[in-house]
Amino acid sequence: MIWAEGLHNTMIRIAIVDDHAMVRAGLRQFFADQIDFVVVGEASNGKAALDIVRKGDVDVILMDISMPGHSGVDALAAIKARAPDLPVLILSGFPEEHYATTLLRQGASGYLNKDCDPEEIVKAIRTVCRGRKYITAGVAERLADGLIDGGDKPLHEHLSERELQVFLRLAKGETIGNMAVSMSLSVKTVSTYRTRVMEKMKLESNSDLTYYGLKNGLIQ
Repeated sequence: MIWAEGLHNTMIRIAIVDDHAMVRAGLRQFFADQIDFVVVGEASNGKAALDIVRKGDVDVILMDISMPGHSGVDALAAIKARAPDLPVLILSGFPEEHYATTLLRQGASGYLNKDCDPEEIVKAIRTVCRGRKYITAGVAERLADGLIDGGDKPLHEHLSERELQVFLRLAKGETIGNMAVSMSLSVKTVSTYRTRVMEKMKLESNSDLTYYGLKNGLIQ
């Protein structure tokens, strides 16, 4: 891995993870103009991203969080479990205020909105490959506010990593049985997580979760 001194003399090997082929193609073309960038892998979902990580020939993962099947939220947890030092930079269509602080706490190295200037993506990649976090001014302010008064955080930001995964899957209509299989958990364990999510978010049904997710831009 290359997040060490002498970065300017070494190619940064990037994997792009996004379920939209046009997005991947656009990023790949833009990165081709960067003398120190090389795209070594592409994936359309979190499961395929894990396959790239297992091969080990990558220095940074640039990943969306809204993907079918194994989402970016799930993939982030799995990637950090397997390769805790591998930088994962989130590039999402969701505004920073919805996900950024939560994902940074869960191990993401940075969070950018897809509306950002392409040059900011380049800057962010070089930053996280030096072992540092890339945090925009808006996210830094939210993190600071959270340290001062955690009570003002949105309800979903009080969820643990696993609870957030369960919440998002339930909000999208996935059954507890399917979740248990895909997350390698028992039905009883997933049900327990669901109960915790309902309690923390003060909601009563899966429909309430879906409504909350849509209202807050957490699901599409």
